[in-house]
Order: sequence, then structure tokens, then C-alpha cells
Amino acid sequence: MKATFLADPRLWGWLAIALSIGALLYLLSPILAPFLAGAILAYVLNPLVGRLSGKRVRRSIAVVVVLLLALLAVVALLLVVLPLFTKELRMLSERLPRFLNWLNHSAAPWLALHFGLDVQFDLDTLKELAADALQANQSWLPKLLGSAHIGGLAVLGLLVNLLLIPVVLFYLLRDWDGIVARIDRLIPRHLHGRAGTIFREIDAVLAEFLRGQLLVMLVMSVYYVAALWLARLEFALPIGLITGLLVFIPFVGSAAGFVLATIAALLQFGTLAGLAWVWAAFAIGQALEGMVVTPLLVGERIGLHPVAVIFALLAFGQMFGFFGVLLALPASAALLVALRHLRAAYLAGPLYGGPK
Repeated sequence: MKATFLADPRLWGWLAIALSIGALLYLLSPILAPFLAGAILAYVLNPLVGRLSGKRVRRSIAVVVVLLLALLAVVALLLVVLPLFTKELRMLSERLPRFLNWLNHSAAPWLALHFGLDVQFDLDTLKELAADALQANQSWLPKLLGSAHIGGLAVLGLLVNLLLIPVVLFYLLRDWDGIVARIDRLIPRHLHGRAGTIFREIDAVLAEFLRGQLLVMLVMSVYYVAALWLARLEFALPIGLITGLLVFIPFVGSAAGFVLATIAALLQFGTLAGLAWVWAAFAIGQALEGMVVTPLLVGERIGLHPVAVIFALLAFGQMFGFFGVLLALPASAALLVALRHLRAAYLAGPLYGGPK
């Protein structure tokens, strides 16, 4: 009977536990980001650690070896990416006069024709505007310093979170089997079989998603490097790699690569024709990724509607900041599996079907 079901203390007990966990996650969300990031990375790296430790290597040593390999990969990527920014800054200082000349001969007439704006760009005018703005806003200096203090605290918090991730990752990888065994012992025995099925499905979904996403990153990196090279962009290699490797962050990765490529193209070519080829490379890349590469390599494995993807990005970003944006899709994929089972239990239960 429905009344008997609602009177079951186990139902209210599980509801109380779920509400408590939700409230705890909400209250602790400002500090959970490095732990969540460490847990996801531990899940990704644990199979490699397991293979190494299975070859008569102590697990702690295997963890150190895997973390060193991951660190080397990050350092190698930085060695490719960082020269981009130093070279673009140097190019900016060297080619700024030519760029301003292009603005005067191309952008200014277009603004005058379509919007009636009479503007001229020159280096001396920019310097005068900067000086006037600085002089006019001297009264805002205390507020600016206060904002800088707040910003400094935010940067410090970000650095602390970044430093916490490898520490959390090390201990999770070292004690992974023990942590899984403890969680397994906490599951009620009458729910153990169903919980095991849910966890196996989550593991399968995440494994397929991660493998597919890695292939997408590889394919799109090769495409963007080749396309930007054909567009004769000087920084085709670093910008192509950045754009391809960041495709796992929906909307953010492609936007970052587009902005970097646009700035580099404006500084290098100084013409709309050169810029158009770069924009065409990104337009084709977005269509290729969205309609061919991602559906082919990832497909419907994650099972999230595009609107749900946007909602997940905003929700996880609100709760966990930048790390939440990174982890939104894999965490949502895992949550979706649990929600499917919850939906099936609801449709088969008395709350949906009523008294029998």
C-alpha cells in the first residue's frame, strides 16, 4: 500500500541522508574543487598505477612514477604553449604601429560608413588617452588597491587549490583499493547488487567517454595545426595544440583558441583577407567537431542533451568554479546513470503507480 510505503522508516532515512549530503556539498563547495579534481584524476590514472604495481612494483613507487610521467607531459605542453605568449607580446610591441595604420585605413572608414563614427588610431593618441584616464581616476586608487587585494586573495586561493590537487591525487592513488573496499562495506547488503550494477555502468560510461574524448582531442589538434598552417599563421602549432587540447571544455576551449588565433592573425597579416582564412579554419573546425568527430568517436555515450550540457557547465561552475567547468561533463555522465536507475525505481514503485 502507498501509505505503508510512505511510513517505511528506511525511505525517510535515505531521504534524510540525501538531503544531508546535498547540504554538506553546498556548504563545502568552495573547498571541494581540488578534492573533486583529485578524485577524477585518480580514477583516470588508477588503471596505469594498477598495471605498474602488478609487476612486482610497490604501489607507492608506481604512484610516484605515474605522477612524474603526468608532470613531464604538462611541462612538455607548457614548453610548447608559453613561447606563444612571449612571441605575441614581442610581436605586439613591434607591429603595433603597422596594426594601427591598418585600423586607420580599414576599420576607421568602415566605422564611419556604417555608424558615422570618425575615429583615428595612432600611438601618441593612445598614450594620451591612457595618461588622461590614469589622471582622471586617481581618486579611484584606494578602491583599485582594495580590488587588487581581493583579486590577490582569489589568486592565492587558486594557487592553494592547484597545490592541493597533486597531494590529494597521490594519497587517493596510493590508497585507492582500500577506499573502494571501505565504500563497498558501507553499502547495505540488500542494495549491494543494484549498487554494484550502477557503479559498473558508471565506470563503463566514464571509460568510453574518456577514451572518446582523448581521440577527439588528438584529431582536433591535428586538424587545427594543419588548418592554421595552411592559413599561413605563424603560430599554427601552439594555437592549434591549445585549441585541440581544450576541446574537452565545451565552448571555452574553442573560444580561447579563436581569440588567440584572431589576435595573432591581426598582428601578423593586418588585413581582413588573412583574418578571413583563420576564421574559416575555425568555422570548419567547429562544424567538423560537432557534426562528425564528436558524434563518431564519443557518440551518445554520455547521453546528455545539449541544454543539459549548458546547465551542467553553469551549475558545476557556480558550485566549484573553474574546476567545476572542467569536471562538469564526466560528473554529469556519472550522475545521469544513477538518475536513470532512480527513474526506473520510481516508475516501478508505489509513488508512481499508486496503491495496488
